[in-house]
Amino acid sequence: MSAKNCDDHNRWRNITVGFRVSPEENERLNRAVALSGLPKQEYCYRKCMDNDITVTPNPRIFKALKTALDDVWTELRRISTGTQPSDELVNDITLIAKMLNDMKGE
Repeated sequence: MSAKNCDDHNRWRNITVGFRVSPEENERLNRAVALSGLPKQEYCYRKCMDNDITVTPNPRIFKALKTALDDVWTELRRISTGTQPSDELVNDITLIAKMLNDMKGE
């Protein structure tokens, strides 16, 4: 059995909530978590509760950002001229842009 966790507001988090995702959704979730710099549990909790996620720059986030940008660049080069990018690619670009704006403080 896992240990009880106490959050920043001295509340015990001892109830487990789980959900299923597809492999593609898992990949997108992991990318968003890596770019946020938060643990996966905290990221999911904040998103579900519609709380703001503030990105604090650090070397780990810059590495995740570089990896995400490399993946986007590879996919953009693969797409032929005149072809619309997939919704997933557009969502990834939007997420990266939001994270960059958060780091700039805009």
